[in-house]
Amino acid sequence: MATSEVHPIGRAGDDGLAARALRAVEAILGIAAAFVLAVLLFMVLATVCLRYFFGTGFIGAEDLGIWLHVALIALGAPLSLNSALAMRLDVFVRMLPESLQKVTRIGADIFTVLSALILSFGGSEIMTMLGGISPTLGLPEWIRFGFLGAGGALILVVLLLQRIADGKVLPVTLSLALGVALYAGIPHISLDLDWPPSIFLGLIAAIGLLLAAPLPHAFLAAAYVAIAFGSSLPEAAIVSSTVTGISKFLLLAIPFFLLVGGLLTASGVANQLVRFAAAMVGHRRAGLAQTTLLTSVLFSGASGSSVANAAFGASTFQPELVKHGYRPAQAAAIIASTSVLDNIIPPSIAFLILASATNLSVGALLVGGFFAGGLMAICLAVAIHLTVRQQVPLPRATARQRWQSAVQAIPAFGLGLGVIVVVGIRIGIVTTTEAAALAAFYTLLLGIGARLGIPSLYAAFRQAAVEAAAIGLLIGTAGPFAFLLAVDDVSSLISHLTMALGGSALAVILLSNVILLVVGLVLDIGAAILLFGPILLPAAVAAGIDPIQFGVIIVVNLMIHGLTPPLGMLIFVVSGVTRIPASELFRAVVPYLLALLVSLAILCAWAIIF
Repeated sequence: MATSEVHPIGRAGDDGLAARALRAVEAILGIAAAFVLAVLLFMVLATVCLRYFFGTGFIGAEDLGIWLHVALIALGAPLSLNSALAMRLDVFVRMLPESLQKVTRIGADIFTVLSALILSFGGSEIMTMLGGISPTLGLPEWIRFGFLGAGGALILVVLLLQRIADGKVLPVTLSLALGVALYAGIPHISLDLDWPPSIFLGLIAAIGLLLAAPLPHAFLAAAYVAIAFGSSLPEAAIVSSTVTGISKFLLLAIPFFLLVGGLLTASGVANQLVRFAAAMVGHRRAGLAQTTLLTSVLFSGASGSSVANAAFGASTFQPELVKHGYRPAQAAAIIASTSVLDNIIPPSIAFLILASATNLSVGALLVGGFFAGGLMAICLAVAIHLTVRQQVPLPRATARQRWQSAVQAIPAFGLGLGVIVVVGIRIGIVTTTEAAALAAFYTLLLGIGARLGIPSLYAAFRQAAVEAAAIGLLIGTAGPFAFLLAVDDVSSLISHLTMALGGSALAVILLSNVILLVVGLVLDIGAAILLFGPILLPAAVAAGIDPIQFGVIIVVNLMIHGLTPPLGMLIFVVSGVTRIPASELFRAVVPYLLALLVSLAILCAWAIIF
């Protein structure tokens, strides 16, 4: 009782001030991140125009884009700290009693404090060591690393303000003290053990995941703690590897594709796709569920984000499906399972990440995604047809209504299931990043045509910037882990295992799928691609498997884990929107999960035979 009387007083004082300061900091960071994304979009579009209309270009445009992308990640990463974008695996924590949950929250914050200190001081160390001037920009090279160092400081500031605003002054003070002590003590500890450092890095990162620390922070802190176990990466090298991992012009396509999905939804064009899909298949058995599937296929060609599609489908289709006789859990499971297609059917962010990690052709991967996405959609359609028994079908649309819905959906079809993007990349008219920028500009025009106001446009740019920053930080922080895996020659271990199983294409496919099915249970798809794509691909090529087909199998395998416990990101997104317990959704999604596994088996058989 005494606590309840004291707590509000604290809230009215320091906590209230912290909350106001937090809102101000987040507002400034949001505006800055959205502005940087707008500058990036303008710069890439200007580069395309200069090349095709004036036969010239902007010297240093690619380097400037890379530098701004690093700045975008530094500005946006703190904003994702307390949201689903932080990529926290909190399934195990929620099973604990409240008293132990408080302890795990302190442990999770220690990982965040440690990673923020690594970025801040590691970035500062690089800034003092690094000399030279960028030949294309004429700016000191240390600036790029300084961006991420500043981002680390901002993460720490936002964390402290969030916890103080929540009235958790003592826990965050304890986390800060332990994090600082750990940061200062690690360089003076040396443990001479027989296991390779990558094993300890993985174990420490796993502890972070179990404590529900943000996945990028778990990777970064684990890489630093691994120094005590003989890691060859000192602090400065960890930060350098992180910055290098995100310093790729190809990765600029990610914020642009995320912006496409946000603008399509905000402009209402996505709803035109819904009406068109309903006119085509709504009258059939399980018509509204098939409409959900077809809309997901159409929307996939624009957003490239399964999470965005899951949130859109849950808010748009869930009430209608229940109204037409579907059980709430079944309706939500259908939405979650169809959302898997977004990272398969081009444009796909997952394929962009895979291409950046393995140097595979983006265009070829996207073409493979069309085939895989179509196969998965067919398998899901069959599963929906077999599992939906009682429902009220939609009225059959007339030929005139179908034509009208098709005409109204033409603006959305301007992106044509990603055809424009894929064709432009494949025939070499534009790069992947330029194609993404053109798609974003097209949807921006749609938004302006739909009379979206400045607040709506700003919200779309801010959301895309924050989502891209979260993905970018994950890509960067997976770099040190991937480096140690390469140093410890884990790929040779995989090769030896496949040779022990016969070294055939079938052996490689089976072993790879088992590995991916296991790691996908606890790792985000982006992290799993970055860590295991470069390891598994050489064994597949050595066994005679087409690398593009194998790359598609990797993405399909890992995307299915959006529906599996304990991580099940798509399940938790739909659960959050619909308020249906995730445990019910995991049970209801089983038939559709089996259908997707059948499609994976067909893709594997195709890769082995052809």
